[in-house]
Amino acid sequence: MCGRYVAASPPDELAKYFGAAAPPPDLTLAPNHNVAPTQTVYAVRERDGARSLDALHWGLVPFWAKDPKIGNRMINARAETVATKNAFRVALTRRRCIIPADGFYEWRRLEGSKHKQPMFISRPDGEPFAFAGLWEQWRDKDNPDDDGEPFELHSCTIITCEANEAMAKVHDRMPVVLPPGAWDLWLDPAISDAEAATSLLVPAPPGLIRMHPVSTEVNSARNNGAHLIEPAEPLDIFSS
Repeated sequence: MCGRYVAASPPDELAKYFGAAAPPPDLTLAPNHNVAPTQTVYAVRERDGARSLDALHWGLVPFWAKDPKIGNRMINARAETVATKNAFRVALTRRRCIIPADGFYEWRRLEGSKHKQPMFISRPDGEPFAFAGLWEQWRDKDNPDDDGEPFELHSCTIITCEANEAMAKVHDRMPVVLPPGAWDLWLDPAISDAEAATSLLVPAPPGLIRMHPVSTEVNSARNNGAHLIEPAEPLDIFSS
């Protein structure tokens, strides 16, 4: 799964990297080195022929949901079932997005210990990951705004797949990382072929990731700051 990641690159740089329009100043997010579920995150979407970097709620709320809290359980979608799960299958054919990340965290089990070693995973070239994602638009018709319009929540989820050889040393799953050559197909809402979309949901090449241990401070979503991604001494399981 992918439950915590880093989103610290300036939005104008991200927008340029993905060929998208940058968000307006009032929707600019602060750098976040410990992004957690239910927080607001950036996602690249294509609508009406234009690509934009937008701020969405992390935790997909299906359009048919009665309670938006369902999104708390929808931070990830499995590549193997995304085309058949009721929560994701419509979004797969109509509302795909890319979620930029400077890296992500995963916790490696330590043999002979109840503790886990947090690891930071990033690209060797320093470029951002392009996670495959889906987005949805949920409307609360029971709570209209001052103009009588239903409240709208735009939310997203990150698609995961089986881990590649490098990632398997830490966890059995990883986010789907889309190569630049797949961005146009993935983002184009006119392409509604679920089979074509799911063909892109494969593990990234092992050489695309590097990792190192980081402090257990990252375990709490209350902690933030660039120091969280700095290399740390591995946990000593014999002293715990």
